Amino acid sequence: MSDTTLATADHVRPSYARLALILGTLAAFGPLSIDMYLPALPTIAVEFGVTTAAIQQTLSAFFIGLALGQLFYGPISDRLGRRAPLLFGCAMYTVVSIGCAFAPSVAGMMGLRFLQALGSSAGMVIGRSIVRDCFDERESARMYSLLVLVMGVAPITAPLIGGQLLVAFGWRSIFFVLAAFGLLCFALVWFGLNESLPQERRTREGLGHALVAYAKLLTDRRYMGFALAGGLASAAMFAYISGSPFVFIELNGVPPEQFGFLFGANAFGLIAASQLNRWLLTKYTSFRLLFTALSVTASASLLLFSTALFEIGGFPLLLALLFITIASTGMVGPNAMAMAMAPYGRRAGSASALLGATQFAAGALAGALVGLLANDTALPMTGVIALCGVGAWVILRLATTHPQKSPAR
Repeated sequence: MSDTTLATADHVRPSYARLALILGTLAAFGPLSIDMYLPALPTIAVEFGVTTAAIQQTLSAFFIGLALGQLFYGPISDRLGRRAPLLFGCAMYTVVSIGCAFAPSVAGMMGLRFLQALGSSAGMVIGRSIVRDCFDERESARMYSLLVLVMGVAPITAPLIGGQLLVAFGWRSIFFVLAAFGLLCFALVWFGLNESLPQERRTREGLGHALVAYAKLLTDRRYMGFALAGGLASAAMFAYISGSPFVFIELNGVPPEQFGFLFGANAFGLIAASQLNRWLLTKYTSFRLLFTALSVTASASLLLFSTALFEIGGFPLLLALLFITIASTGMVGPNAMAMAMAPYGRRAGSASALLGATQFAAGALAGALVGLLANDTALPMTGVIALCGVGAWVILRLATTHPQKSPAR
């Protein structure tokens, strides 16, 4: 199906580049909200009088909020359209981000971060739904890869900006900047994004039907194979996000203001892989690229854990293997998303929501596990990364075969 035939005359999408820019910015909600305050985690822990492992749980609270929020926004956007829920989510994010700047304690920070995630999840889940509204499977994978390019600016720049804000104005200033980003996203949606889901394609069923739709997705072996494989690969990255401030700053003496350079290098690798994926999709199927990328993720993550366990190569080798592991997920995500959602044109919101919920629920568990296993070494981070990387590969092998084209649902 041509990518131009999926939008009706009354709901014409903006230009390809403009759509990628807006949706990529919305998709950056998560990376910005997570990565910008990573350099400040040790500082926040000191101010609140807790350990770094304890403050890492605010990341897990954010991941849980992202998972639950997407389950809510998916069916809502299938019923009400994409634009109104997006505006609500952006507004909520902006207000709660200001609240985070005035958090009085770790408990307060965890609650506010959970609410902040509920707001940001709208941009992430609905953005994927808009792509499915407008494109077929192959073009969706290419667009998702392009979104990684746009949103990839966030994990490169966010820790750098966060580190500089921390030094110049204190950690609370980070959340004022995030509030300004939420306001920017609200303006982009209001002025630049048309409705992509016309009235005749919206669902009319209530909550009960949405739960039935989720049940059908959960029992779809093909869908869940791709969802779990992609989700565990993302969880490997979230384990890295949770553990890297301690491993880099406290264990290996990297100054907080320089943390962003190392973090950004891995983000650059992820972006480069996603753009290589766009080119390779002109020659190979999404399934073949997904399997190859997950094989790299699993192998590199096992080597990463081995170097930490046997103390081989020191910090430089750990950085090199982290780069390969994280970069490979830039090819996993776009292909797993496109293949999972391809048969679900009429249920794109729900399919996208469960996909995102799976991803961030796995991320929350991975991040929490890194904190719970903290033992003043790099083993918790590298061990969880390896567990997720190998698990993703095994699930893809067990739960999926080379898929045949499925009818739209």
